[in-house]
Amino acid sequence: MQTPTTMTTIMTTSDSQVPLTLIQTPLPQPEPFDLLVKISAVSVNPVDLKQAQVAVTNQTPKILGYDAVGTVVDTGAQASKFKIGDRVMFAGAVNRQGSYAEFEAVHEDLVALAPSNIADAQLAGVPLSFLTAYELLIDKFRLIPSANANQGQSIFIINGAGGVGSSMIQLAKWLGLTVIASASRPKTIDWVQSLGADHVVNHRLDYLAEIKAMGIDTIPYIAILHNPNQHFTAAAELISPFGHIGSIVENATPLPIERLKSKAASFDWEFMFAKSLYHYHMASQGTILALAGELLTTHTYKTPVTQTLAGLSLDTIHEAHQLLTSNQLIGKLTITY
Repeated sequence: MQTPTTMTTIMTTSDSQVPLTLIQTPLPQPEPFDLLVKISAVSVNPVDLKQAQVAVTNQTPKILGYDAVGTVVDTGAQASKFKIGDRVMFAGAVNRQGSYAEFEAVHEDLVALAPSNIADAQLAGVPLSFLTAYELLIDKFRLIPSANANQGQSIFIINGAGGVGSSMIQLAKWLGLTVIASASRPKTIDWVQSLGADHVVNHRLDYLAEIKAMGIDTIPYIAILHNPNQHFTAAAELISPFGHIGSIVENATPLPIERLKSKAASFDWEFMFAKSLYHYHMASQGTILALAGELLTTHTYKTPVTQTLAGLSLDTIHEAHQLLTSNQLIGKLTITY
């Protein structure tokens, strides 16, 4: 079948009252190391909402979407890692056009083959959250990246029921860590326990006291996956000497980093798009996603997807974004085209 020359896309606008529009645009032309992928499913993420705001502010229309599963339909002149017809998964790059479209061009280094035993709707929720969890645990916390290699270590994951938390709990358990996760509702508590969390505390209550009551005085690794301003002081009290606190969420006001000095503890940022933005070890993301595929195939890791919508339409994207901002979503939400 011949590839069309135009495609349906959901594009941002410069109008904050009507921030998204459905339009036809030309197909992207693959750059030398690109793949052109026909998208079959995507996921929604908080970064979509942030990038929509940036697009309105800067008046620079953009196709959002930073999780995708699809089929390679064309390759750039120097691309060699995949072939036409391959089913692939990726999170893409925040400085390029995204996956709220029928087709997307993506650098081959950011891509992995999709495991054949996982449906598009389930797989589309994996790339961004798995990459983020892996990079914080391995690239920043310097844990050993193999099964059960970190036994005797522990981690506290704040906001364990979100997309990244859902992946991080499972990955941390695979690495051999004891996992304490936070959740505040019966459904989210059940969810993080189903993913393997060894202990669950309520981040709406005095979780420091809950953790101390377990006989745990300090924890060497703490992942703040929601509002670092709310949780940093407690994390600084709980972190072990020479430990690591990491966050994936920007702080609204300055954090009291000086609280870490006496413990010689570190604060680590994780931003999954840093590698593609700065061309830093980009191929590592393809390798990480290949590991995700292996763990999915062996049922060592399950996708964090709990809800799926259908259709590349404004109504579907609006519904997805409303669910994303409701603070009621557990795990990840995907959309099939």
